[in-house]
Amino acid sequence: MSNRVVLVTGAARGLGAVVARRFHEAGYRVALADIAVEAAQSVAQDLSVDGSSACAIKLDVTSKADFEAARDTLLDRWGAIDVLVNNAGASRVVPVMEITAEQFDRVIDINLRSVLFGCQVFGQYFATQGAGRIVNIASLAGQNGGSATGAHYAAAKGGAITLTKVFARDLAPCGVTVNAISPGPLDLPVVHESVPAEKLAQVIASIPVGQLGSAAYVADAAVLLASAEARFATGACWDINGGLFMR
Repeated sequence: MSNRVVLVTGAARGLGAVVARRFHEAGYRVALADIAVEAAQSVAQDLSVDGSSACAIKLDVTSKADFEAARDTLLDRWGAIDVLVNNAGASRVVPVMEITAEQFDRVIDINLRSVLFGCQVFGQYFATQGAGRIVNIASLAGQNGGSATGAHYAAAKGGAITLTKVFARDLAPCGVTVNAISPGPLDLPVVHESVPAEKLAQVIASIPVGQLGSAAYVADAAVLLASAEARFATGACWDINGGLFMR
């Protein structure tokens, strides 16, 4: 078991749970943070019955105080934190002309404000330690405007990519790297639940490689960017989208 510690937000299900499991397999002690703490606890117990290498933390990613509390909880529990994965996200598909102020603010808070607060709180901690890794889970939608997601989600994810660059530049002299991963449509239950079967078939047909992406592979990329040796990768946005967006 490695001494390295990672906090993954939005880890109760979906991509976050896959990322948390992959870090645990890689030898990390893993904190699964989610507002749905009971579901996160279930995953944590599946990884570590006695809690020695996995735990759940209740975290509302729209609250900077919650990020600070999570930091302090982990320092008390394991004495160190090495990696933050800002994964938490949410959206409901709404036609762009019908998005209300409340809907816009909510999606921006969960998908973008969370990245700001996570990078502020953990970036500062990592800077004082002289080392740290932050991986922000963005989205293809933030690069091409999205197709199966709302405009507010696409705008938030585009902002997450920009914040990644800002924090990467500011924290680089302190030994801290900040990178983003932008997945395209992934083969996850949430995708099948949120996109009607007929539309999903059209989405798959539009992907050059002809299939949905692997959440496990995205998790592998996160582990790679989080490694202690990854000091020369910062400010990057790794595209994993089956060829839907090329640059």
